[in-house]
Amino acid sequence: MIQRVLAFCVLVVAAAAALAQAVSVEGVRFESTATVSGEALVLNGAGLRTRAFFKVYAAGLYVPQKSGDAATLLAQTGARRVSIGMLRDVDATTFANSLLEGLKSNQTEEQLATVKAQSEQMQATLKTIGEARKGDLIQLDWIPDSGTQIIVNGQLRGEPIAGAAFFSALLRIWLGDRPADSSLKKALLGG
Repeated sequence: MIQRVLAFCVLVVAAAAALAQAVSVEGVRFESTATVSGEALVLNGAGLRTRAFFKVYAAGLYVPQKSGDAATLLAQTGARRVSIGMLRDVDATTFANSLLEGLKSNQTEEQLATVKAQSEQMQATLKTIGEARKGDLIQLDWIPDSGTQIIVNGQLRGEPIAGAAFFSALLRIWLGDRPADSSLKKALLGG
């Protein structure tokens, strides 16, 4: 009996350790936790974004509480992060336009109108990068009371983009009804 209890405890500890480990997607490492603006976040999921047959980037979603439900993740408050590891060179205009395309695919015209200024600010900031190169790490951080920050290879780019509605619109690019990549959506949901 004691041996079974000990074996069970060892299994539980091993399972917990496995869940707390970092995840690697195409060589891009996503730690199991991240801290954004002093808030501890957990990796909800990570996956690969492909376009046609090209591997474009690996992405990880960090949230306050894990969930396999997109609506629940979109409704969460507090800091959040989308971490993107580039797997190929993409010019900034193409990258910015693909995000804009994802916004348009997952918003109504009215919703788009409410985040138009923020979308334009995001595009302008991304275009200053010049090119997203293979190996670059782009983080889109939502910081309550400040806005969405764009961080490239550890350097803050541009000014924070105000509005929780804008960050939710960004998340819908990957978690919306018409995601940029349905297999990536499944992976970000922890599947």
